[in-house]
Amino acid sequence: MRPRKVKPNLERRAAIIAEALGNQASREVSYRGQALKLFPHVCGRCRREFTGAGLSELTVHHKDNNHSNNPPDGSNWELLCVYCHDDEHQDTQKGGYVQSNEVYSAGDADDAEDSPFAGLMGLLPPEKKKE
Repeated sequence: MRPRKVKPNLERRAAIIAEALGNQASREVSYRGQALKLFPHVCGRCRREFTGAGLSELTVHHKDNNHSNNPPDGSNWELLCVYCHDDEHQDTQKGGYVQSNEVYSAGDADDAEDSPFAGLMGLLPPEKKKE
């Protein structure tokens, strides 16, 4: 049995297109739309480039963490990928944590004595010499 052909609903199609164009216009006046016009589509931290559908993974980060501070020149914004943006906000949420009556900040990670990969080379089999 052949499928029945359905006539396209031109009015519905026109309404959908008009709604999409209206949504696009409202996005362009938002700070995200403005930032995407001002800056190259590159993460400010990891330098990953974004195009097409991947552009949705690029977010606007407010440098002073004040979402109401949206200057038209974009001086309070930077484009970050979702991963770097999450990492940025986790760093600011951590602030400092207490360990053995001393306060450590996120920047002290390089000074840590323990390494997650310490002793890894001892677990690998020795390399065979090529002759």
